[in-house]
Amino acid sequence: MPELEKTLYSGYIAQGNTVDRFEKELSSFIGCQNCVSVNSGSSALHIALLLAGVEQGDEVISTPLTAEPTNTVIKQTGANIVWADIDVNTGNICPDDVERKITNKTKAIVVVDYAGVPADIKRFKEIENKYDIPIIEDAAHALGASFNGEKLGNHFNFTIFSFQAIKHLTTVDGGALCIKNNELFEKAKLVRWFGIDKSLTRKENNIEVQGYKYHMNNVNATIGLVQLRYIEEVISKYIENGKYYDQWLADIPRLELLDYYEKTEPSYWLYTVKVEDKPSFIRVLNEKGIAVSDLHKRNDMHTIFRDSKSHLPNLDEYEKSWVHIPCGWWVEQEHREYIVNTIKQGW
Repeated sequence: MPELEKTLYSGYIAQGNTVDRFEKELSSFIGCQNCVSVNSGSSALHIALLLAGVEQGDEVISTPLTAEPTNTVIKQTGANIVWADIDVNTGNICPDDVERKITNKTKAIVVVDYAGVPADIKRFKEIENKYDIPIIEDAAHALGASFNGEKLGNHFNFTIFSFQAIKHLTTVDGGALCIKNNELFEKAKLVRWFGIDKSLTRKENNIEVQGYKYHMNNVNATIGLVQLRYIEEVISKYIENGKYYDQWLADIPRLELLDYYEKTEPSYWLYTVKVEDKPSFIRVLNEKGIAVSDLHKRNDMHTIFRDSKSHLPNLDEYEKSWVHIPCGWWVEQEHREYIVNTIKQGW
């Protein structure tokens, strides 16, 4: 609150130096030089799609196992979504099926690190290089996760993060786009603010690119700066809980854990298990005070995406069993022990 008061009483609450400081400290945490802050992860994804050149009638390959904004934003561009199936061992988009779905109309591939579990980054980097098609990594769930010793945000041309209310780091609402290419980084800063270059006066500006009102403001950035002071501690609690489940939920009858790809470290925004008789599992644990659910609804079931409907046998199978159990920073030692013991009692 003291930091917010400083910002609110400063007389400057729009995008300013506080946003610049947030971007600098976020870049330092992620290890990516070019981070553009925006007002939501959805805005970050839209900018990435535009920078990738996605236009009306193009194809973008994506996964239906994600929060809906991943795919509603693709629809905003006028592009056609092509669903790729998932890897049943992880729930993440399957690189082999993505490769099968590539055509001469494919303009971008959106890869989601669902629940904080990194996708098969090694394979997707190979696909990006082989076909010269930009990968957009949707790491909204995966701040602090890593591949090969580097945090996500450093592996593809575009990586987006969300700082919405319930994410690892929150600015109440907000997001960021990490970009490898310096020229595209500068263009992204124009796109997020009506095409206007904020380093120039309004009279000096000449708008050359279509822009939007996607910027972050100083109030949200102030919250983000305070959050960043504690982010290592917060994420470590998710990871500690996730690793605890990895150990103590192994070898339980009628329950299967996810695999993680080689050299990846999840940040466990959600903890996913696969269980037999999912409805009974959810009912029994809910009755015992444990909030479990099978977020999210597979996107290909929404009417808005009916034109992209396709046969996805792996997702059909996965949907029968996957469910999330509590894993966040609020889950203390006694809570996770209770959760594990309750599961061991059966459903």
